[in-house]
Amino acid sequence: MKRFLIAAAVMTVAAAPALANSSTIMQITRTDKTVTGQPIISPEHPTVIATVLTLQPGDRTPEHKHPYPHYGYVLDGTLTVVNTETGKSFELAKGAFLVEMMNTAHYGENRGKQPVSILIIDSVPAGTATNSVPVKP
Repeated sequence: MKRFLIAAAVMTVAAAPALANSSTIMQITRTDKTVTGQPIISPEHPTVIATVLTLQPGDRTPEHKHPYPHYGYVLDGTLTVVNTETGKSFELAKGAFLVEMMNTAHYGENRGKQPVSILIIDSVPAGTATNSVPVKP
């Protein structure tokens, strides 16, 4: 993942001179830690999976954990993330970027009145189908 981030940064800098005068580049975030302060540790030679999750008002994900890096960008609405190990929760509004907690039980829910859409990017070992492990009750 570190190589991926470095390559993305180099490509962004390299592309900057080719932008039209009215174009802009805005960094959304820069971090080496998850939302809970854990270091981001990516698998070697990862497969990247990009998905869009949409939660309707009142919807929530099952309680789960992410064994590998899991990134989210809120496209619409406001997502509430609840860490079930600490009982703490926080909200992410449209435009927020999140480096999700790893190996920590949590769920996301839509407590608002409009749908929540999140672009999710996972970095998993080759051959891994998902980065979401259900938490057994």
